[in-house]
Amino acid sequence: MATSAPTQNVTKPTVVALHCSLGSGRQWTRLAEALGDDVDVLAPDLSGYGRNIVRPMLPTTLADEVAQLGEQIDRAAGPVHLVGHSYGGAVAFKMATSEAYANRIRSLTLIEPVLPTLLRDNSADRRLHDVFADMGTRIHVDLWNGMYMEALDRFLEFWNGSGPRETLSGEARLRMIETIEKVPFDFTAILGELNVASAAAALRVPTLLVSGGLSPYMTQRIVARLAALIPGAGTRHLTTAGHMLPITHARSINPDIVRHIELAEEFAKVLLAAPPESDAARRGKQSHLRLMPG
Repeated sequence: MATSAPTQNVTKPTVVALHCSLGSGRQWTRLAEALGDDVDVLAPDLSGYGRNIVRPMLPTTLADEVAQLGEQIDRAAGPVHLVGHSYGGAVAFKMATSEAYANRIRSLTLIEPVLPTLLRDNSADRRLHDVFADMGTRIHVDLWNGMYMEALDRFLEFWNGSGPRETLSGEARLRMIETIEKVPFDFTAILGELNVASAAAALRVPTLLVSGGLSPYMTQRIVARLAALIPGAGTRHLTTAGHMLPITHARSINPDIVRHIELAEEFAKVLLAAPPESDAARRGKQSHLRLMPG
């Protein structure tokens, strides 16, 4: 007597999207629309930002930041696709390389992640790191002296890179002023992150790296270094985009992010259906999962 196959309980994957400093989860609205209904989208406000301003203890390390996200991430029952921009990219990198989450991550998209300690290996790149660290110190001093507007202007001027100066509305500036005190904590976290190169080289997850040609040269160098370190990483470089490209160039980059996630899902299904194989063979297959440079 024939029996029907058991019904398989399929859990939708979750895309976890992490925003930049002075931002909020709202920056991913258009990405969520582009992803559609086949995935769940979780775009939390990082500590100190958006609706998550009130915190008794703000994180001072990337590990602390990941830990504070843990309760929200753990609600996602299925596999996780990480997308991170700027400071959120550094947090996503930390999560993808942490033992607690590494086995759940199916893909990683990093848009100009701020991992400056990766640039301390040689004298030319170290200068980029030192300029960034000095800027963080100056912002901290400005805030200590109550010069909130000056601190915000210093921060925005750096991230403007070589792009045209953007005029913010008074409302936008006030919204940023409300959360500017979290920025020194972000600097402390990223400037204290060690062993980024070895962690990147050990990554075994399909990774897409995105950068803009008008962004600060520091973040372009970080992306270039990560591309050389992460096995099989794909890259996308938008020559006319600046650091805020997830918002300003959403129409250009979102299809690439969606396709990257779809490819990672297809790859995972092949792995799950195939008999067990060696780590070396799996890494060889993974190295072919990449997007062509744009």
